[in-house]
Amino acid sequence: MSQLLEKAKDFVVDKVANIKKPEASVSDVDLKHVSRECVEYGAKVSVSNPYSHSIPICEISYNFKSAGRGIASGTIPDPGSLKASDTTMLDVPVKVPYNILVSLAKDIGADWDIDYELELGLTIDLPIVGNFTIPLSQKGEIKLPTLSDIF
Repeated sequence: MSQLLEKAKDFVVDKVANIKKPEASVSDVDLKHVSRECVEYGAKVSVSNPYSHSIPICEISYNFKSAGRGIASGTIPDPGSLKASDTTMLDVPVKVPYNILVSLAKDIGADWDIDYELELGLTIDLPIVGNFTIPLSQKGEIKLPTLSDIF
């Protein structure tokens, strides 16, 4: 009897391990908005859903780093759901206070851009499996606007 239970357990584990899962990628990170309090960047995340029904997104967590230091982090609770059998574009706003940008002046002054690393965790609720987090990471640089870009 125990061998039968062990075989059934192995079968279920194998089937769950091979279930298709949504896949995601960061397609772009750009300067989005400048206000009196902070600079807001926007990360565009493309998520493909292989299922024929929509999947709720529980939360998106992010950590925005520059020069090896964390400059912004947070979570976005309940940002919506993934479209059924389609690709969904998500916009993740990242707000960076000015006092942190001032501390990055050495990096900015050298080439007038911010070298960054963005780490995202997209937590979705999969049937049977439960909560599943898709880890994403993107490195790049964001060119800052100059006066000639503004005027």
